[in-house]
Amino acid sequence: MSVKVESSTKQVNPPCSPKEVLPTMYDLPSEDPEEPGLPDQFHLLQAQLCSATFQPPHYPSKRIFVASDLNLYYDPQNTNWYKRPDWFAVLGVSQFYQERELRLSYVMWQERVRPTVAIEFLSPSTRAEDLGETERNRKPPTKWEVYEQILRIPYYITFDRLTNELQAFQLVGTYYQKQALTQKRVWLPGLQLGLGLWQGEYKERDRQWLRWYDKEGNWILTDTEQESQRADRESQRAQRLAERLRQAGIDPDEIE
Repeated sequence: MSVKVESSTKQVNPPCSPKEVLPTMYDLPSEDPEEPGLPDQFHLLQAQLCSATFQPPHYPSKRIFVASDLNLYYDPQNTNWYKRPDWFAVLGVSQFYQERELRLSYVMWQERVRPTVAIEFLSPSTRAEDLGETERNRKPPTKWEVYEQILRIPYYITFDRLTNELQAFQLVGTYYQKQALTQKRVWLPGLQLGLGLWQGEYKERDRQWLRWYDKEGNWILTDTEQESQRADRESQRAQRLAERLRQAGIDPDEIE
């Protein structure tokens, strides 16, 4: 995929750094009039759940950037080349561009921090490229080549919602190696998080979903789930108190 972009800054002597001379996210947004339409509902919901449960223990939330279907520009020699991961996360960068603005895209030569993990939700039209089964050494390079050879993203995950097949790849040396799953789960030591298939209801849809879990093997809760648990605990506490009052001969309904 590509968009035409002209850099408005000319090189000078002494030369400017790539961050100064190459296009920024303002020049390279994710919106593209030649690619109308949005991802399907599953892509949107699954990406939301991945974001809501992604809580690496060693990074504050302000130093974690997650995105879905955001253009990722990776080649300073070909500034209009990009890939658009279904979901990816970057550790150690601000949630906001230059600490203040929502990102229009993720531009590697501006950010200088690569993603730690990328996830693709397979579909019949993208499956071959997502799994590295298409012809390589072409221009622009394939998604697999960009993730593995150019960006060198440590963890690459694919999920096929039609078959509920989860596959995980870890960068070992210069190539991805497929990781073994245990009960449809995989532990990613660089994140101190695991990713697995969870059967449950999310946004009123019951199915198998990808979601993150912690080192104890517990599924990480969304904010809504945490609030629901707090409300349940408060309700149970109130019920226990009411029962003790009744045992003492006091009607809790008459207490103001």
